[in-house]
Amino acid sequence: MPPRRRLIIALIALALAASGTAPAAHAAPDTGTGHGSVTAAYVQGATPGARVELLDATERIVGRGSIDQLGSFLVRDLRPGEGYRFRVDGQRGNSFPVLDTAAPPQSQYDEQRLQPGMNYLRMRDGITLAAFVRLPFGKTLADGPFPTVIEYSGYQTAAPNPLVLGAATGLLKARDPLAPANGVVLGAELAPDIGFASVSVQMRGSGCSGGAYDLFDYPTVYDGYDTVETVAAQPWVAGHKVGLVGISYSGISQIAVAGTEPPSLAAIAPMSLTDDLHSTGFPGGIFNTGFADTWLTERQSDAAPGPSGGQPYVRQLIQRGDQACAANQSLRLQTPSLRQLVADNPDRNPEVFDHRSPAWWAPKVRVPVLLAGPLQDEQVGPQWTRIIDKFDANPDVWVRMINGAHFDSLGPQILSQWWEFLNIFVADRVPPPSPALEALSTVMYAAITNSPAIRVDSARLSNAPSVPAAKAAFADQPRVEVFYDNGAGAAGVGGLASPWSLGLEGWPSTRIAPTTWHLGDGGSLTVDSGRSESLAFRPDPAARPAGTLDVVGPSDLPWRPTPPYNWAPLPGQSGAGFTSPVLEHDVVTAGPASLDLQLASTAPVTDLQATVSEVRPDGQETYVATGYLRSSYRAVDANATALQPFRSYLDPTDLPPGFSEARISIDPLVHAFRAGSRIRVTLTAPGGDRTSWRFDTPATDGLVIDTILLGSGGSSLVLPVITSAAAGAPLPPVCAGLRGEPCRTYEPAFNGG
Repeated sequence: MPPRRRLIIALIALALAASGTAPAAHAAPDTGTGHGSVTAAYVQGATPGARVELLDATERIVGRGSIDQLGSFLVRDLRPGEGYRFRVDGQRGNSFPVLDTAAPPQSQYDEQRLQPGMNYLRMRDGITLAAFVRLPFGKTLADGPFPTVIEYSGYQTAAPNPLVLGAATGLLKARDPLAPANGVVLGAELAPDIGFASVSVQMRGSGCSGGAYDLFDYPTVYDGYDTVETVAAQPWVAGHKVGLVGISYSGISQIAVAGTEPPSLAAIAPMSLTDDLHSTGFPGGIFNTGFADTWLTERQSDAAPGPSGGQPYVRQLIQRGDQACAANQSLRLQTPSLRQLVADNPDRNPEVFDHRSPAWWAPKVRVPVLLAGPLQDEQVGPQWTRIIDKFDANPDVWVRMINGAHFDSLGPQILSQWWEFLNIFVADRVPPPSPALEALSTVMYAAITNSPAIRVDSARLSNAPSVPAAKAAFADQPRVEVFYDNGAGAAGVGGLASPWSLGLEGWPSTRIAPTTWHLGDGGSLTVDSGRSESLAFRPDPAARPAGTLDVVGPSDLPWRPTPPYNWAPLPGQSGAGFTSPVLEHDVVTAGPASLDLQLASTAPVTDLQATVSEVRPDGQETYVATGYLRSSYRAVDANATALQPFRSYLDPTDLPPGFSEARISIDPLVHAFRAGSRIRVTLTAPGGDRTSWRFDTPATDGLVIDTILLGSGGSSLVLPVITSAAAGAPLPPVCAGLRGEPCRTYEPAFNGG
């Protein structure tokens, strides 16, 4: 079928979709045109409503269904090979190959030319992706070549208007529909304003890009490879090398794209990512009905076909006559149900989760990496640190972590290193001072977080005599740097500043000594085991508010200096608490932790939450970290350590009569418990201690009784203590203000701890 005819059919189908009608199949259907993608196949331009089958080279039917009202059908999870074809109402269509992961010819990339503004990049399977090119501020193509970065996301990424204008109108409750989402601020705003060309690329199945959304499946991953190579081939790209930047969605995407090893990729700088989609979606094996569920719902909505649905800029551009954007909606009805994908895989099915998760791709990454993330991330979660050791074979990886919320990986002390990293490893130059970065970041912090911040220092390496010298100076920094007490630094209470940091050679660090604290009678938490006894409590998820803020989706409320937290205490027997004696010296932690229970329950399956906090000398309590476990997933695998109870989340089993070991993996502790304070751990039903996470945990009405053994042979908390370390600053003068860490007045639990 000629391309013009296919476009006309697509536009007619879109009009029919908006009106809710579609033509019936007829005796001589249009078979459309079939295409092969990476492990997938799709047909476009076929007769809506017609029966369709996908045949492999042996004529075996490997997929079947009906052509949707936009004339399309798609089949996933196919074996690569030649000779596939669609059969529509009995009529055979064209033959085509299903693609493997081998790169296409270089001509695929060299033949495409990108200009400032909106572009459509052609992928190896014929799908085109919307990509908005921004040159450095005030520059034209004649001023090139430019160091170049790519931001690759499914948010409103390729929207054409300035992000600053969109944010400003958003403050007036009338956000510009043609502005990019705030979540792509690095590529859409910051990078071009500080001297980099930037290409904001829209993932397939979203925005004005073609294809069907697939939640990090192989087609999306290898689109990333094709995008890197297409952009790098442009004559205005310095050195024909590019970097990847981004936070959150565009942080997650970088790991897989780098794992495909595109030869023109220079470096990546992912921020605020997750290690594994299951760990965010099912923390401890319990479905996250808060942010994770909200995020999936939003992605499903964004994938709806425009102009009647989808992202705001799609509707605007189609109405203004963007025929490429309109034609690219034709596969949108083939987007799978993301909720159904979750419902069908409550266990961690490796075939579904492995290749969709950054930790699976990380060992394949060969380029330099600057990885940053917060330790109380209310969106993707703080368990992202489990990805760090997956990079062990790559010597050029630097990790920066900080207490705080999702945005805080962009804090000034990390952003200064981001600037250095991009200049050295992407631009191949000594990092120059950047007054623009220092000024813009201050405005960004105020606009997005309403928080004060210290100045970004862009000149730390500007006096290096050469690029090799600058690279050596950067490489001489610790592989892992941990920023403590963010919110108690020079910016003021709740401001973006950390007063001190520690450098570690890896994660978990060899400096960590797993230190055991035993749960004892009277709510005690001691290094001595004490006498053996038991304690019963009634975990009830309804006993407290579901979260510390009334937030489940994306929000800047958790990023404020002192959010209006409601961190409720434990009422009645709904939870148990255990508190250490007053500490005689600082206990500095940096690493994962484990609450090792000897557990029995009146229910065959019980859901539990463990939270570590600091009880200060002034009677205030500071939140530090949390972990979760559905008891049916209590089995650990052979890789489990004293601090990390690794598990496969497969083959769930009920609790047997009597006591069983159930280890709760607690998210990383990066905290200094000061001398004069006490360490506390609480055990409850899931909920009440996190900002945006909620849990699909059954109501108990206080009728379920969980019992744990205490003292000798009983339950214990294992903490990652850095030996011989002391806090690098005094105890913050006020409890409130540590970013991402709620504060409340300490109230003992019913058992005394």
